[in-house]
Amino acid sequence: MSPHEVIMRIVAATLLLSVSAFAQLSPGRAPTAAPTSQQIIIIRAGQLIDGKSDQPRANQVIVIRGNRIESVGDGGQQVPANAQVIDLSRATVLPGLIESHTHIFLQGENPAEGGYDANILSHPVAYRAARAAMAARRALEQGFTTIRDLETEGAGYGDVGIKEAINEGWIPGPRMFVVTKALSTTGGYPLEGYAPEFDLPKGAQLADGPVGFRKATREQLSNGADWIKVYMTHRSWVDKQGHFQSQPTLTLEEIKAVVDETHGWGRKVACHAYSGVGLHRALDGGCDSIEHGLDLDDAAIAQMVKQGTWYCPTLTPYYYWWSPENTPEGKRDRLRAELHGPSFQKALKAGVKIVFGTDVGSFPWTDLKSPIAQEFPRMVEFGMSPMAAIKSATSMPAQMLDMVGEIGVIAPGAYADVIAVSADPLRDIKSLEDVGFVMKDGKVFKNEMK
Repeated sequence: MSPHEVIMRIVAATLLLSVSAFAQLSPGRAPTAAPTSQQIIIIRAGQLIDGKSDQPRANQVIVIRGNRIESVGDGGQQVPANAQVIDLSRATVLPGLIESHTHIFLQGENPAEGGYDANILSHPVAYRAARAAMAARRALEQGFTTIRDLETEGAGYGDVGIKEAINEGWIPGPRMFVVTKALSTTGGYPLEGYAPEFDLPKGAQLADGPVGFRKATREQLSNGADWIKVYMTHRSWVDKQGHFQSQPTLTLEEIKAVVDETHGWGRKVACHAYSGVGLHRALDGGCDSIEHGLDLDDAAIAQMVKQGTWYCPTLTPYYYWWSPENTPEGKRDRLRAELHGPSFQKALKAGVKIVFGTDVGSFPWTDLKSPIAQEFPRMVEFGMSPMAAIKSATSMPAQMLDMVGEIGVIAPGAYADVIAVSADPLRDIKSLEDVGFVMKDGKVFKNEMK
């Protein structure tokens, strides 16, 4: 283990000290206990979108015992005498939303503020952990009760520490699936462009060769990774013929080693892949999800349908911070956005399994009232129905995360993750940008609908 990794582990071990203020706990006070099995909460829902059905239901009663949903039925059923009643009869109630591509350890990549490199070089890891705690809270405030966080970008195993702090009740935040460091090749990830004499930190763990990648995968899995993330493409540009190109990284043998090892642990592999050779290697290697997929060709889409590969498109970040139009970077930025919408549409039409994700962290967690929910209208703009967009953030990612029936649905036996909005998102998907009620695991985190 390198000195840098030792420091990362020490920071993760002391994470509770650096972020406990976010829980608003006094010194020596223990975290709030989880609801007991005897607690009964009744939610009266004016309209219920349960995350699985194709049509909403009116006038529903949700019975919650402890941290699980006990029953869902029409409004005429009898309410237990000792139950706490939450009246959302004028609201639309939904399952807690699932965000499948976040970065809580990033806070935007504004070029005017130093871009990506500033996230790693400008602050101590403890500072980044405190900001990550803020980002986790922001996700929950916006109604996202579960997130898949796709690497710490140079903060080691800090996501494992944040996850533990949330689970133990020290800080508020969503249920987390984490990938820790992520993987790429030599020359395949920043920091880059500095004098070669300097040994600078990297935003991902770099390896080479099937043996090297298998070892790195084992390290990450043994240190708490729920998923493994691999960067199958790196730089992107527009060639002289005006075509979009993306640099492949891992060889087919390397990604096969990663997938084989990860699947042997009963876990899954997410592959960042824009297009071309790197995308096809990811699919041939057996990855479980394609992240971004800016330029999916017909062969890739057909293979994704055949293999059941998940697609997390993350449309939103490609509309941020374009470089000037007449520069190579500006041409690349515009072409990425130009290709991405049609790529999404082709995948949707072909029946590729699509999950909601934004890459939030590459743009600021503090942008807008709900920066994450701005992805919903983009998905609808490119042809997804509002109900399908909602399912992409509820029951669909529950399948991907192997938690069918536990998250992403309002149904008996599911965790009591419940949100509400005042309007009807099936009529106006943008209403999901203003979540007024959030319950996670049977505990009310936010209620502005009283």
